[in-house]
Amino acid sequence: MALVFAIAALPVAAQSDGVVSHTRPLPSFLSRVQPHEAVLGANAGTEIEYDIGARAALDDHLRLSRALDDIAAHRPGTVDAYVLSIALDSDPVFGREAREAAHVLARRYDAEGRTIVLAAPDGNGDDSLPRGSFTSLSIALARIAEVMDPAEDVLILYATSHGLPAGIVYYYGDQGYGTMSALRLSTLLGELRIANRLLIVNACFAGTFVPALSSPTSVVITAAAADRTSFGCAATNDWTYFGDAFINRALRRPQPLGEAFEQAETKVAQWEAEIGMTPSEPQIRIGMQAGRWLDALEGRMPQVATRPVGRPATGDTRPASR
Repeated sequence: MALVFAIAALPVAAQSDGVVSHTRPLPSFLSRVQPHEAVLGANAGTEIEYDIGARAALDDHLRLSRALDDIAAHRPGTVDAYVLSIALDSDPVFGREAREAAHVLARRYDAEGRTIVLAAPDGNGDDSLPRGSFTSLSIALARIAEVMDPAEDVLILYATSHGLPAGIVYYYGDQGYGTMSALRLSTLLGELRIANRLLIVNACFAGTFVPALSSPTSVVITAAAADRTSFGCAATNDWTYFGDAFINRALRRPQPLGEAFEQAETKVAQWEAEIGMTPSEPQIRIGMQAGRWLDALEGRMPQVATRPVGRPATGDTRPASR
């Protein structure tokens, strides 16, 4: 499917204060993208930036520089986790989810001071972050690779956005467009020699990332199978279904990662059955050698659970988010 038709079919963000919305027709040059070109572009991680002002570009550059400068160095003899949480679509649900996912993952895996969040404004007044894009993702990963010890430390990547069979979508307001394939992300991680990694891809069709990203020292978790959609990305939500079930509920509890995934899988299936949707079938693959770093990290995780926060992806209720 050509990129222009795929992006045009995605939901349009609701207008609200501080939200970077999709409001205009796509640039006309995107209509000339051919299907094979879209695949090649996804494999190259191609992004198109359109009609961005110089001051806005400088502001985002400075935000990203500050975020990368603040990352703490590796502690010799300690398995350190480096968390990178990114919302690649400016729909506010993804920005809110990426922010809170960073809090949960940093607390669980002792990554305070080693966490980067890339996202658009969340609609609740937070417009302080560098935008989530393929370029900022690549630069942030390169910075993490620079300060971590690849033999000891671990990358924890949480990526949330819309998805297509070709990969995860970058769609920032009316200015940023693209699709990144599993092959591109795998190539990027290989270039940076980041071998110990927990990769969580929360998007429709995210199961396409499992084969390419799997390795003996990797854990790969996706919100859906390669041929299934996932749910809950309404602009008024703070969480998607999978983000709510896995990050906001299961990972807040002091339990092994595999058990947390099973709980989330069951909860997502329950919610989908209640609304009569085709099951998304979340996926997990744990490498044979991943236990070496996973056991070290989970041996230090807090033993007191925290309460879920935010507007839930479904009709059940709880207090509003922080």
